[in-house]
Amino acid sequence: MLGLAKRVGARFLLTSTSEVYGDPLEHPQKETYWGNVNPIGVRSCYDEGKRTAETLTMDYHRGAGVEVRIARIFNTYGPRMCIDDGRVVSNFVAQALRKEPMTVYGDGKQTRSFQFVSDLVEGLMRLMEGDHVGPFNLGNPGEFTMLELAKVVQETIDANAQIEFRPNTEDDPHMRKPDISKAKDMLGWEPKVPLRKGLPMMVQDFRQRIFGDQKDDTRSSSSTE
Repeated sequence: MLGLAKRVGARFLLTSTSEVYGDPLEHPQKETYWGNVNPIGVRSCYDEGKRTAETLTMDYHRGAGVEVRIARIFNTYGPRMCIDDGRVVSNFVAQALRKEPMTVYGDGKQTRSFQFVSDLVEGLMRLMEGDHVGPFNLGNPGEFTMLELAKVVQETIDANAQIEFRPNTEDDPHMRKPDISKAKDMLGWEPKVPLRKGLPMMVQDFRQRIFGDQKDDTRSSSSTE
């Protein structure tokens, strides 16, 4: 793709990730932080793949004059997500709607920051239309533990939804929160949709795709209370 951008004179967008920071020793994470990644860990293929992609992107920019933009995207959620993609928000929502226990790995105290998809789209548009290469953190600084996220899902879908604890995965980051000062200053961007406002829109979409025109038990029971 970088070679194609060079040949046709296109501006290239690399959608990188907060995973380049690994299990960070700096909190919140600024773009100047180099990260803390285990290069031989079970998660490293994704982390190091994105880090390498940033390296190649900047090599083409410096060496071949390709116009590039780099966004480091933090956890994003919203309608039209793949229902069973394994991401924590889609997992919790699908499990609660199906009346399955929400699976929390470890003690649930690890943190993430969740941005609504429309905020991300706005950030990417501003990045591509602007004059700055980046990288830019694009994420919502609102920070939640996994247990707090599960409780928000309970509030939104079913107060009686159960939580099931399982052993944590190796090298799971303990915390993740973007410092978006650079995006605010240089792109004039910051997220607008808090989790408790965005999650119901995602739930409505998931409910429709999982149950179709049939009302699920949770919705039916709540309407009679």
